[in-house]
Amino acid sequence: MSNNIKLHQKDLPEDLDLGNVLAVDGEFMGLNFRRDPLCLIQLSSGDSDAHIVQLDRKNYEAPNLIKILKDENITKIFHYGRADMAHIKFYLKTETNNILDTKIASKLARSYSDNHSLKTLIKEFANVDVSKQFQSSDFGGILTPAQLKYCANDVIFLHKIHDELFKILERENRIQLYKDCLKFLKTRVDLDLALFKEDIWSH
Repeated sequence: MSNNIKLHQKDLPEDLDLGNVLAVDGEFMGLNFRRDPLCLIQLSSGDSDAHIVQLDRKNYEAPNLIKILKDENITKIFHYGRADMAHIKFYLKTETNNILDTKIASKLARSYSDNHSLKTLIKEFANVDVSKQFQSSDFGGILTPAQLKYCANDVIFLHKIHDELFKILERENRIQLYKDCLKFLKTRVDLDLALFKEDIWSH
């Protein structure tokens, strides 16, 4: 698949129209949101395009990006949105609204598997074997073409993956369960931000 990758500094262009269903992903310096800063946000409208925003980590001013993230009328598809949304809320100081999540969908739909990684889902539903070589690399500096391609792969397949998972959820009568999980996602993020990592439902 040929990717149309565009790198933007600090924010998206004001006149950029990406449609009303976007795949979104973030890259950080690690998984501890208090220690490891948010570096990039990448978005795709599902047409093999990827718009990658390299954020200004001095002030995180990105009004055009923030407008999209909080827009209730724009659907955002994540894979494991919990981590992305926590970093976004902590650094960009905004809620992310109208969320779908392929990892949650996969865990509910693909009970025949215990592997719900994005790489596995891309292989199963798009028949593409993507490299995750740069998953643990430095996204805080100058980005290499290989890193940009990695970032693009994290979003360009999400529309198709979610469509296929949704079909399984419908067939297996698990749609309402999926929707209820999505309703809880913001609360789970707020628990993470409040440093509650344990399962609060456990005994």
